[in-house]
Amino acid sequence: MPGAPVHEHLIDPGTTPPAEPLRPVGWLPSGEIVMACRLRNAHGVEAEILALGATLRSLRVPDRDGNLADVVLGPERVGDCLQGRDCFGSTIGRYANRIAEGRFTLGEARYKLAANSPPHSEHGGEDGFDRRLWRLSASTSGASVECRLTSPDGDQGFPGALEVIVRYTLSEADELRIDYRATTTASTVVNLTNHTYWNLAGRGSARTARLQIEADHFLPVDATLLPTGELRRVDGTAFDFRAARVVGQAAGIDDPQLTLAGGYDHCFVLKGPAGALRRAASLVDDGSGRSVEILTTEPGLQLYTGNALSPAILGKEQRRYQPGDGIALETQHFPDSPNRPQFPSTRLDPGRVFESTTIFRFQIRAPDGAA
Repeated sequence: MPGAPVHEHLIDPGTTPPAEPLRPVGWLPSGEIVMACRLRNAHGVEAEILALGATLRSLRVPDRDGNLADVVLGPERVGDCLQGRDCFGSTIGRYANRIAEGRFTLGEARYKLAANSPPHSEHGGEDGFDRRLWRLSASTSGASVECRLTSPDGDQGFPGALEVIVRYTLSEADELRIDYRATTTASTVVNLTNHTYWNLAGRGSARTARLQIEADHFLPVDATLLPTGELRRVDGTAFDFRAARVVGQAAGIDDPQLTLAGGYDHCFVLKGPAGALRRAASLVDDGSGRSVEILTTEPGLQLYTGNALSPAILGKEQRRYQPGDGIALETQHFPDSPNRPQFPSTRLDPGRVFESTTIFRFQIRAPDGAA
């Protein structure tokens, strides 16, 4: 794990209140201090970002009556972020999702990664970006914080030294924006995402929420949850979220794909050109009126319904999470793209820049469903 994080301030244009000064919020078993930055806007929306994993630790959003609730899951204690691999709110890299048998080829070179999700590599390996201390830089003139990480050549088996920047920005339009940037010293593969578990009600099951996804196709998986390579139409399946559906009701449909994953753990092929910022999905909790619309430049959206969430780790507010208490909506490239030439490429070469943006736009819905 890298050494103690570096903390500095950036001068950025903006009209929102500046990010609060960085403050210590916990420590790791190694004795390293974990810093955090809090972002606020004039409407009371508040986000906290951890240096550990460049993590969205909390996000407080008002309901239709103005009551604030934390709508993201996470452990009660900072040190518990390293227990298991639930990756609560963390930045995932170098490669989000799965790579078949931890193997891929670039040109004539072959690379072998740790098979930390047997038989595959998942979420960057045993010591992925979610387990690293990032360097935080808080803005003095806007609600923004920049997270930086250097991943050395050979890290977890990946080639090239990778310089990564993740910037969180909270706007007065109640939008939380995440911008990713990466450069490398040697040809490599990169797939970055954020692994927040959403529960817009603030507690209880998240499967009562209504989900809509801008996708005509999804990627079916095999028994090891690796995509088969097929792009399957969603028509007439449990994967048709083109019109909003209650997640739990859709998950109750008898579908072999849901049986394999114990729920949803599948990538959807988003409409529109990858690289262009466009609408990807929306999630609505009718009880509270909270809704989030997701926009992204990424080609895919991984829907994961928290099938393996466990009460083993104490959650915030002394909660013991159960499967389905949070829904992850991970904007990303497709799983196993390095071994699937028909999928959008995740290759990054020296002299090129990986850039990606995802926006979470929050709104309040009236009881009749109108925004």
